[in-house]
This record gives sequence, C-alpha cells and structure tokens, in this order.
Amino acid sequence: MKLTLQHMRVFLAIAEHGNTSLAASSLHLSQSAASASLNTLETYYGVTLFDRVGKRLELNALGRKLRVDALRLLDLAKTIDADLKGFKDQGHLRIGASYTIANHLAINWYGHYLDQFPNANIELNSGNSPEIIAQLLNAEIEVAMVEAPGSDRRVEWRDWIEDQLVVFCSPAHPLAPSGRLAVSQIDAQRWILREPDSGARQTFNKALDGVGSQRPVYLEFRHNEQIKKAVESGLGIGCLSEKVLQSHFDSGALVALATPFDTQLSRRFYIATLRQRELSVGAQVWLNLCEQLTHEPPSL
Repeated sequence: MKLTLQHMRVFLAIAEHGNTSLAASSLHLSQSAASASLNTLETYYGVTLFDRVGKRLELNALGRKLRVDALRLLDLAKTIDADLKGFKDQGHLRIGASYTIANHLAINWYGHYLDQFPNANIELNSGNSPEIIAQLLNAEIEVAMVEAPGSDRRVEWRDWIEDQLVVFCSPAHPLAPSGRLAVSQIDAQRWILREPDSGARQTFNKALDGVGSQRPVYLEFRHNEQIKKAVESGLGIGCLSEKVLQSHFDSGALVALATPFDTQLSRRFYIATLRQRELSVGAQVWLNLCEQLTHEPPSL
C-alpha cells in the first residue's frame, strides 16, 4: 500500500465528523470508500486510530498524534501546490520585440522581472516588427513590443512610448562640422538604412516623402549595430533610434545631424497582445514593468 494524501484527508474528515457517513459526504465519497480507506490505513500499519464511543468514533492517543502530523502534511501539500502553479504561470515568459526595443529597452528589464521571480525563464525573441507580430499571431509569444501598429483585428494595440529617429554621421564626415543636413543635400548622401519592413525604415521613408526626396539607399542592414559600424567607418550616413545612438553621441564616436524633417522622424512604440487570449501572470507582470520603467503607461 502507498500512503497517500487522500488517506490523510479521509482520516481527518472522520476525526472531525465522528463517523464515516458524514466524513464521506464532506469529501464527496461513498461511505464504503471512506470506511475502506480508514480500514486499509489501520490494517497496513497494524494500529487502531479511533475508539468507538456510542455511535461516534473518537480519536485515541495515537490518532490524536497522527491528526497533528496529517494537518501539517496537508498544509505543506497546499504550499507545494501553490508554488508549483505559480512557477508554471510566472516561470516561463515568452515575449517578442523589435531589434531596437529588444536590445535597448527590454533587455534592461530582465533584472527587475527576476527580482520578483528569481527562478523565471524568460524567452525574448527579436526581429523586425512584422516578424514579431507574426509570432504573436502564431501563439509563439504572449507579448509583442513593436515600432508600428498594424490593422489585424485579432490584436489589441496599446499605444506605449515615444521614440525619436536621428540622422547621424561619423566625426570625419563632411557634414559633421555643421551638424546639419539641408534638404538640398539629402539625395546626394549615401544612406545606410534598415531593411524596408522595419519600423525605422518606414518612418524614415514617410519623412523623406514629405520633403520630396527620392529616398536614395546605398546599403541596407537588418541590425542596428551593422549600420552604426558602417557609418562610423565613413561609408555613409544613417538614421536610427536615438535610444540606439545616445551613448555614441556622448562619446563622440558618432555625430547627430539636425534636419528639416526631424519632427517627422518622431514615432510611437506599441505593445500588442491577442484579444482572445488570457495573459499569464508573468505576462501581466511584464506589462506592468513596461509601464513603471518607462514612466509612460500603455493606454488600455
């Protein structure tokens, strides 16, 4: 025989009610099942746990001792059950983010999440915005952080925070001393940009359309670091998020260029979730962190 939690539950119910009939009813068992459970327990260990007093079953000395241990055991089982369920909900977090958000915002929040859930397993997928939304629709991730909203009705879009794109060059570039790019100079530049599907590229294209530019492109890369390196080496000028570039501006490795279309380079980041899917506890905590750590809460 294997001693189970159910044996302890039946034993405690009989101790509480004083007979097997009421004990069985409280546990939604038949009276025969409750009697069999107690009989099996006593027979296996060769003990008697109750004395019969009239029509009632009263705990004897051994039964009273077992009652204390059984209550402690069931309390421990409840604690273990709650801990394991909590780990299931909060221990594995699957999120996705555009390259800019993943590398310059989300990665910095890992520590805050792990402070609350030290044993958590966080899976962060990065890609351009359309790729991340595709993962959300395929239920590969729970939360998507992207650079532009879409039109899919299955997705709930939360307006999140503002971001500013900046045109930049190397310190050795001819435009660096003035720190400015005039409209007449735009088409003559060798532009080094993100791929066409990226949020940064789409914002850039719209801004240049507003000033009548032909949007000349010299090189395209999927990753911000490649663009920064190419610009830093003097291959051309680029346009990326200020969040990606600020440390390079501070160190003097790159130079920000003012343009006539700077206001058109402002954009919003968005948080996306599936409308018909209930978020896990971990995902809800992550959304709260997005609100707290950026000081600009998502609009729900």
